[in-house]
Amino acid sequence: KQWYQRRVAITAGSDSSIFVQSQNCNQRNGWHPNTVCKIPTGCHLNIFNNTEFANLLSQSVGHGFEAVYQLARMCTFRISFVKGWGAEYSRQDVTSTPCWIEVKLNGPLQWLDKVLSQMGAPNLTCGSVS
Repeated sequence: KQWYQRRVAITAGSDSSIFVQSQNCNQRNGWHPNTVCKIPTGCHLNIFNNTEFANLLSQSVGHGFEAVYQLARMCTFRISFVKGWGAEYSRQDVTSTPCWIEVKLNGPLQWLDKVLSQMGAPNLTCGSVS
């Protein structure tokens, strides 16, 4: 399956706002990676853009295995219903909200896996400081 020029958007269609944390969206808008966006009823937000992700992936390959591996965070987003979390709220973590989900985009994650497999193992020395 190809993820060419695809995006993920979310619309708040209930009577209450929803809250979204998406590093892909946050980077596109120049926000802090952990920013949580409140989406009021009837509004929508583009939370993942595959073209942007493809550009990031292309750029990251030149910076090595770890830079590419870090992009996995861009393929996951969290949504809470009715209650927000983060720096602007009393709830600091999504797990403190009554109802939330975490979505992992399998297509982009499979793409990352393929690129990482082609890159080979990272050049890391394992050690212990205990």
